[in-house]
Amino acid sequence: MADNKDMETRSWVRQGLRAVAVGVLEIVLSVFNVPLLVFWLVALALTPAAGIGMFALPLMTKVLRARTDLVRRLATGAGVVIARPYAPQPQPALTGGWRRFKWILTDPATWRDVAWLLPGGIIGAALGVLILLLPAYGLQGIILLPLWLHLGDVWYGYGVYWPIENFSEGLLSLPQGALFLAAGLIVAPQLRKVDALFAKLFLAPTRAAELRLRVAHLTVTRADTVDAQAAELRRIERDLHDGAQARLVSLGMTIGLAEELLDRDPAAARKLLAEAREASGIALVELRHLVRGIHPPVLAERGLDGAVRALAISMSMPVEVDIDLPGRPQTPVESAAYFVIAEALTNVVRHSGAQTAAVTIVYHDGTLAVVVLDDGHGGADPGKGTGLRGMERRLAAFDGTMTLSSPPGGPTVVTLELPCVLSSPKTSPSSATD
Repeated sequence: MADNKDMETRSWVRQGLRAVAVGVLEIVLSVFNVPLLVFWLVALALTPAAGIGMFALPLMTKVLRARTDLVRRLATGAGVVIARPYAPQPQPALTGGWRRFKWILTDPATWRDVAWLLPGGIIGAALGVLILLLPAYGLQGIILLPLWLHLGDVWYGYGVYWPIENFSEGLLSLPQGALFLAAGLIVAPQLRKVDALFAKLFLAPTRAAELRLRVAHLTVTRADTVDAQAAELRRIERDLHDGAQARLVSLGMTIGLAEELLDRDPAAARKLLAEAREASGIALVELRHLVRGIHPPVLAERGLDGAVRALAISMSMPVEVDIDLPGRPQTPVESAAYFVIAEALTNVVRHSGAQTAAVTIVYHDGTLAVVVLDDGHGGADPGKGTGLRGMERRLAAFDGTMTLSSPPGGPTVVTLELPCVLSSPKTSPSSATD
């Protein structure tokens, strides 16, 4: 419990410092919103003038979208997801040209970006100042005590009387400064979230854009699912061909040889039969491993709760499990959740250097939420390996999402969300089996 509290304390301090850093960044970036708005409008106004805007407007729009994309990334860090709403660009993607110019001006997301620049800059700068001032005021209160004591020593050395009220004021500044610093670090992420929610009013996709993104997402996930299914079938075929099938063929040949030797060399025949029995045992073990890779029996018999607890026990480190499920998800969703949790725990064991881990599973408002936490060194990156990307693809087939938080030094938190419907405990497969 003490370790968990220490991890939580480090986590909110780290989040507060990150929010303060982002607030300072927003103050700086907001200064450029007004010049960016002016340059974009000038590029638009120059369109009739010998077509200068046909080339200037796409360039300024690229800069504008880079600015709003940065806002979306920062909003994601604050816990507010803002999808990228832009329509697909025409092909070929030229720097200028009428098609590209038309694509920019007919996309509602362009005008929403432009509309955000002025109010977004004002709100971002104002909230950034608030985020910075509160912890800065607390920090100066903490620094004030040693400053007062130092000044007292200096004046006393010159024989100058230093009023006791100055010392008492310095002593009071320490707890007051610590309180303001802690309050600033707690409030900073909430203010960042307010800024992100305001940006979402302008920069989130419209209804039409959401439908377009939904179609594109379904197209990609369908292709990924088909590819993953084909790869899984090839893996099963390869494992059967190279493993159990080869052993069964060898087993048949061994039994055939034993039959030939049974009359003229019974001792050799018995030896071959013993080898055949051993080979059959090995083939059976390989088949069981193969079946577990397709759908673990413990998952079918005991559900996600029992399967994850059994998985946690098999890990080489302590894994705390907290599960609150009033029923069972559909079998495909249950299987996907299990294999993603298994992959996440495998990554913890192999790469994190963690001493402990925890798995939390809850169901709320039609969503199965899973959190896998470890106290390792952090620094996990989906771009550096196929494991995390494979987890994302497996979840995407069910409209699930994965969020990764893994700052250097840890902790690493993997959050999985799967929309699903639970069966009642009375009608769940495990209950029927019991």
